[in-house]
Amino acid sequence: MAYQLRTSIDIDAPVDHVWQVFTRFEDYPRWNPFIRSIEGQVETGAKIKVRLAPPGGKGITMRPKVVRFEAPTEFRWLGHLGIPGLFDGEHYFQLEPLPGNRTRFVQGEIFGGLLVPLLKKMIDGSTQDGFNSLNKALKETCERST
Repeated sequence: MAYQLRTSIDIDAPVDHVWQVFTRFEDYPRWNPFIRSIEGQVETGAKIKVRLAPPGGKGITMRPKVVRFEAPTEFRWLGHLGIPGLFDGEHYFQLEPLPGNRTRFVQGEIFGGLLVPLLKKMIDGSTQDGFNSLNKALKETCERST
């Protein structure tokens, strides 16, 4: 069973600036309340280390594979809980230019695997809250620094 969570926010800053702020991973501890760190060589095909801390949830460290890293429009990774097919997630970030030098930041995840029905409440709760908190913090950080 596949299930998708998708969020977005409009940011009053150009795509290049939002991409620059978003991909400065060493700054995440200062502004990002959901993804606390990303370590490793972030490029298509590479494995990275990601530390997530959803609001009200337990933090988790995962080692997903970067599926796509294309500046300044898209970053995707694919992670698994345990073995592939149990609970998989393809997390994505997309930046879309808007009129007036603005950006729509889209963050989502496509979940698949046997455990999706059992974890749907968590996805709709703390996971969605985490996505929204990251989106809001990115907006504030980008708009403050333009």
